[in-house]
Amino acid sequence: MSSRPIVSSAHLVSEDAAELSEFEFGLNMAINAYHRWIVRCTAAAGQDGLGALDVLVLHLVNHREREKRLSDLCFLLNIEDSHVVNYSLKKLSKLDLVATDRRGKETFYAISAAGEALCGRYREIRESCLISSHGALGEGNAEIGEAARMLRVLSGLYDQAARAAASL
Repeated sequence: MSSRPIVSSAHLVSEDAAELSEFEFGLNMAINAYHRWIVRCTAAAGQDGLGALDVLVLHLVNHREREKRLSDLCFLLNIEDSHVVNYSLKKLSKLDLVATDRRGKETFYAISAAGEALCGRYREIRESCLISSHGALGEGNAEIGEAARMLRVLSGLYDQAARAAASL
């Protein structure tokens, strides 16, 4: 008895790559769960009203304590439409979570003291709620690392396919 793949769009399943459809379904579920988690963790840390992209931008601005430009953030997030990232930056700036520094035509973004404190509280909640539960998985870190590597590889495959589709 053959098992049927768990997919969300059976009409897209290819005989040559049913696993890719299973992966896409799992990826969608994981993305939505991850986005729900980061929004709720941020709210628990004391900042309600941020969307998933806002939270991702906040943590990237804080990353390695270096200023970032809009183009840097878009590149790191693999987002083509800079307007959506810019909207998040404006939102974070109005909340005094990021600071802006205009130099000529470029604007640089850095984490503010309030943003750094929020990221610190987020980390504490992440350790308490997520990392402690992660330990129950046992020796899963190597597998998670391999899954992360595979996601990076597949992102290249999807980017290439997007370029090919844009040329049709």
